Amino acid sequence: MPTDLDIDLGRKSRRLRVDTPVRLRWLAVFGQTMAVFITHFGLGFPLPFGLCLLVIAASTWLNVGLRLRFGRSDRFQEGPAAAMLAYDLLQLSALLYLTGGIENPFSLLFLAPIMISAASLSGRSTFGLTLLMIAAATALTFHHYPLPWFPGETLDLPFLYLAGIWTAIVLGAAFTAIYASRVAEEARKLADALAATELVIAREQHLTQLDGLAAAAAHELGTPLATITLVAKDLEKQLASNPSYREDMALLTQEVARCRTILGKLTSLGDDSTAILGDMSLRLLLEEVVGPQRDFGVAITISCDGPGAPPVSQRNPGLLYGLGNLIENAIDFAKSEVRIIGQWTNSTVKVIIEDDGPGFSPDVISRLGEPYVTTKTDRRAKIEEGSGLGLGLFIAKTLLERSGAKVEMDNATPPKSGAKITIRWPRAVFEGGRSMPTREELQAAWR
Repeated sequence: MPTDLDIDLGRKSRRLRVDTPVRLRWLAVFGQTMAVFITHFGLGFPLPFGLCLLVIAASTWLNVGLRLRFGRSDRFQEGPAAAMLAYDLLQLSALLYLTGGIENPFSLLFLAPIMISAASLSGRSTFGLTLLMIAAATALTFHHYPLPWFPGETLDLPFLYLAGIWTAIVLGAAFTAIYASRVAEEARKLADALAATELVIAREQHLTQLDGLAAAAAHELGTPLATITLVAKDLEKQLASNPSYREDMALLTQEVARCRTILGKLTSLGDDSTAILGDMSLRLLLEEVVGPQRDFGVAITISCDGPGAPPVSQRNPGLLYGLGNLIENAIDFAKSEVRIIGQWTNSTVKVIIEDDGPGFSPDVISRLGEPYVTTKTDRRAKIEEGSGLGLGLFIAKTLLERSGAKVEMDNATPPKSGAKITIRWPRAVFEGGRSMPTREELQAAWR
């Protein structure tokens, strides 16, 4: 699965759009202008009116420039996006410097660029912007124009109160950055994992479609191959008396017969009604999944048991891939043996995958199956340490659940060691076909 992550899974589409900070900045320009006008003309408080409008105009010209330079659908790279948010912090700092510094109630707006950065940029950029905000708030605590107030009166706030405002802003920014970044990171991981799952499903669908393409190709090649067969037989009769051509003609006839056999197999692949390939008993399904895994030096045993006839399922690429991924994971960590147990009753079908390895670590067992939760670093894998990204189990669990299964991951009961994965289907769902059951169908089947 790590190779799938080399493909962009939508990360570019989650970059900050140019239109987003532009719209927010227009909103800030309108709010700042209204605040300056109401303070100066409505309340009659003296303030450096011209300088305030000049600072606000800088944001206006920046927005105009961005509109002319970029389209609405363009997206910022990491660096330019951080630079835009840094400008917003500095512009707000300049405006606060002219209107009372940290004493101004609008100093709370320092949190806005930090929150946007935490939700859309990397932790490094957010950390840098947070340091910039702390530096600006600290400077504004000691250096600023007087807070606009009634003419002839001065509002002097005690330093302890200013220290409290500074502390509240700094702690609020830190909390906002951590909280927003964690929420955004979870959303990004889930989106990446779902995109990888869709990629796997699409590849499986392409493989399934190849069956039909192979059948069509076999049908088209059937007529010219029949002509070649007739010509080869005629030539073989005509040249039978010539020993220099006898072996060549025999080889040609043999290869033509081989081609006809291959085309016959290809034709059967596209026939969904073929019982041998379309319908699979539980044991046949497990044997097909295990087949490619038997050459890795680990003993694999398969046992199936249950009352009556074994359950039969239609070929389902998602189900085969999901089971194969779990079995491959068990082989990676097993010391010498992997046990696959198939069980069924009249109402359920169960597959248990056990290995004799170290088992799942207690600190991740409750989160197994979530995207980017990996066991490669705490189980003794036969592959490079730390190479797992946690998407394998997530994709396998997702595909199996799409087929109507419930997947449970746990460790073996002592004194046994190793991991134990149990997959259960309602028998009606397991035998119902390759389409994904609806929620209502699953609820009715599990009753």
